Amino acid sequence: MSYKDDIKALAQLREAMQGKWADISPENAARMRAQNRFKTGLDIAKYTAKIMREDMAAYDADTAQYTQSLGCWHGFIGQQKLIAIKKHFGTTKRRYLYLSGWMVAALRSEFGPLPDQSMHEKTAVSGLIEELYTFLRQADAWELNHLFRALEEAKQAGDSAKMAELEQLIDNHETHVVPIVADIDAGFGNAEATYLLAKQMIEAGACCIQIENQVSDEKQCGHQDGKVTVPHEDFLAKINAVRYAFLELGVDDGVIVARTDSLGAGLTQKIAVTNEPGDLGDQYNSFLDGDYIDSADQIDNGDVVIKSEGKLKKLKRLPSGLFQFKPGTGEDRVVLDCITSLQNGADLIWIETEKPHVGQIAGMVNRIREAVPDAKLVYNNSPSFNWTLNFRQQVFDAWEKEGKDVSAYDRARLMSPDYDATELAKLADEWTRNFQRDSSREAGIFHHLITLPTYHTAALSTDNLAKGYFGDEGMLAYVEGVQRREIRQGIATVRHQDMAGSNIGDDHKEFFHGDAALKAGGKDNTMNQF
Repeated sequence: MSYKDDIKALAQLREAMQGKWADISPENAARMRAQNRFKTGLDIAKYTAKIMREDMAAYDADTAQYTQSLGCWHGFIGQQKLIAIKKHFGTTKRRYLYLSGWMVAALRSEFGPLPDQSMHEKTAVSGLIEELYTFLRQADAWELNHLFRALEEAKQAGDSAKMAELEQLIDNHETHVVPIVADIDAGFGNAEATYLLAKQMIEAGACCIQIENQVSDEKQCGHQDGKVTVPHEDFLAKINAVRYAFLELGVDDGVIVARTDSLGAGLTQKIAVTNEPGDLGDQYNSFLDGDYIDSADQIDNGDVVIKSEGKLKKLKRLPSGLFQFKPGTGEDRVVLDCITSLQNGADLIWIETEKPHVGQIAGMVNRIREAVPDAKLVYNNSPSFNWTLNFRQQVFDAWEKEGKDVSAYDRARLMSPDYDATELAKLADEWTRNFQRDSSREAGIFHHLITLPTYHTAALSTDNLAKGYFGDEGMLAYVEGVQRREIRQGIATVRHQDMAGSNIGDDHKEFFHGDAALKAGGKDNTMNQF
């Protein structure tokens, strides 16, 4: 419904109240409705799921239509990211938010900073989703408030052409609300616990839930050692739990991302159940490390023996009770994990790798696509990678393979600033610049995300400000390094009172109190300097 149509409908409603609503302005009520498009988190989940499904179809037709996101640990950070995107690109299309379990653990737990091991309160995840969308909805209200104020000025000036232009902008306003890819870790417990948390996350607005195949109570960051995976039947039960949560809440097109940590995980907690040779459990167990034996005499007290590939295998078990996989089986396990997940309810896959290498990722995805032709990947452009060193070494290796002279470079020292101005470094930067485009085209990556960039940007900007402000620069460190740049770059937060909702509050005071409203935005407001 357009703004004008809503005014008419509200005017009729007021008329039906026979004078009881005489102080209620249909224009003001319609304005408030427009500034609050989404009434519940489920409204958001249904809206964003549709967007994400459309984006997936667009990518299938054209791999240049990949999507991106940045991880945000606070609603304000997410809000400013989307405001910046709209300012610089005019649209939020194909730009999402990522909710990182790592950052929830490090920054949002009541225990204080924690490692990425699912020790933080599980409700902190759904709480952050709700917070992010609260700030994004406020960004809508803030942006529309400026349009409505401009509309009021045009009305008072009798400028009908300007009024028509502004009404068009209001009716076609693009929301700051975008899909969130939300990290549920390994499900925070059994399948029932996964289902309950997934419901909370969806009710808060999540249309896309990412779940990993690690043991819940042994969960580790995907870029650390000590990862322990679960048999496929355990993981598929959790995928089913998430799907049931989506269906129960009416988000029928909700998106599930199945993450595998098998490339870097050398351990498992359980032996898979198998009923016949070659079934899924038997395939999982075939990767277990051990020694084939001929008789019971070779079995010692406490040994675990299984029948695999028609023979008896004595498994290698660690003092922790965990079983280890055969060395060099990681890629094969990744391929099996991804095919199994996609064939059993997952929509997208996520492969944690140890380096950002297009060829390595493509090698696995191409094998997966032999079984699932439309397989699409969510990829973590992780800050845990040393991107500079990785890509300089990739260029070095490529040149060496081509027979090019690389004697001027020390491969182990390529991170050194001594190489920054070299031909190799410049080409490595170009490869880095094109990584997302190249890997989306060649390796099936639909969505690129950086898990915790704003963790690093917050630390870096704070370090720069602290160094100057508490040093010789004093107040100039803030003025030159922050405020002056905000003004000249048109950053919305320079008018922080407005960004926090002061002008919206002033307008509401006028709605509620009329001429008696005591407003904060008068001539003595120092924000008028900007």
